[in-house]
Amino acid sequence: MRAFIVLALCASPAFAGDPAEGARVFGFHCAGCHGATAMGDGPTADLLTVQPSDLTGLAARAGGSFPVAYVADRIDGTLNLAAHGGPMPVFGLILQGAPEAMAVDGGEIIVPGAIADMIAWLETIQVP
Repeated sequence: MRAFIVLALCASPAFAGDPAEGARVFGFHCAGCHGATAMGDGPTADLLTVQPSDLTGLAARAGGSFPVAYVADRIDGTLNLAAHGGPMPVFGLILQGAPEAMAVDGGEIIVPGAIADMIAWLETIQVP
């Protein structure tokens, strides 16, 4: 019985993000700036004062581990609203839907399904 309890405590919540759906959502909402391959080279990138990030290097820039909570916060954008806007649109107000639990550092965060899907896709395109 004790082994089961330890295993249950160490198990992380199921991550239900759908990478295929995430790619579709990214293509609709993000590719204009970040590009279809998420490398920061979208058709409107040259028009922006803050250049879009290359999202394929998120894990590399975070020391090799994909920064789920950071990415969720950046996509959502509602936690640190700037008075006159910021470099990213506030997608948390646009991307609504059923909440999804995502494992983060031994805990979990809850995000709308569309954001969970995008994060799942972004995690699949990381390069070392």
